[in-house]
Amino acid sequence: MNDRIKFQDALKLPVVAAPMFLISGPKLVTACCKSGIVGTFPALNNRSTEGFNQWLTDIKTDLKAHEDETGVTLPPYGVNLIVHRTNPRLEADLEVCIKHKVPIIITSLGAVKDLVDRVHDYGGLVFHDVINKRHAEKAAEAGVDGLILVCAGAGGHAGLANPMPFIQEIKSFYDGVILLSGCMSNGNDVASALQMGADFSYMGTRFINVEEANADQAYQDMIIASGCSDIVYTAAVSGVNANFLKSSLESMGITKELWSNKAKVDFGSELDAEKAEAKAWKTIWSAGQGVTTISDVLPVNELVNRMHGEFKTAIEQQTKKLQQYA
Repeated sequence: MNDRIKFQDALKLPVVAAPMFLISGPKLVTACCKSGIVGTFPALNNRSTEGFNQWLTDIKTDLKAHEDETGVTLPPYGVNLIVHRTNPRLEADLEVCIKHKVPIIITSLGAVKDLVDRVHDYGGLVFHDVINKRHAEKAAEAGVDGLILVCAGAGGHAGLANPMPFIQEIKSFYDGVILLSGCMSNGNDVASALQMGADFSYMGTRFINVEEANADQAYQDMIIASGCSDIVYTAAVSGVNANFLKSSLESMGITKELWSNKAKVDFGSELDAEKAEAKAWKTIWSAGQGVTTISDVLPVNELVNRMHGEFKTAIEQQTKKLQQYA
């Protein structure tokens, strides 16, 4: 593991709760950190840079108060920045991150050396999400501290690679931190990620179904009711392939014919007029294939405690296997 990663001792589990569009906010972030995992959120989940600045102030104040009260050093938090010309707030939000010395910056849609250097200047870390070797090579050249391998079945803008060969392909040229994303929902999955060579499990969908998430109950109920076959990989919603819950697509009138298109659906013309795009973004819900093992909604602390028990059991079972085949 990259020797710049100093926070392992503060972790209860090697888990990063992924930054999720509309879902992740200060309440979820602080609950994750207090429970012993890394909490993150997208800067754009706040509608303004000024509001984003206030969120960071609130998060830091809450975490500091908890540390002072308990005497326990908490894991760091992180912020996702969209590094793309279509994000007009990038520079302003980055300046806010530098001001607050955000411990972890997660970059998407572009790995830029200048940004990495500016984060390194204040001692921060940069993790970058990738779906293929070419993207990983570019990020490595930019000097990122970790790569998030977004594999087949992950929620959001997932790739198509199987995690086992993908990890090995990346580790053949990259010696930084590996975070594995895709279909993980319990402690056994975290143990499996480590067995495959990852340093951290990067979980999104499982943290939609927690009490601190900014998710509608109908969204959480749909996740509980869904299985692998209920996840649709389509570019119809955003113009970029991502995984969505089939029922939420169908509820907006997006049929199999429409979600099979390679381009974004024109919500104003191909769907009923009253179903405008703004409404679509609130009712078309993303999730990964990990829904198949999600059956409840818990407080973050209870979920992390349960995953820790599952993780410990999985490692103990592997130890027995080692003895069996020694």
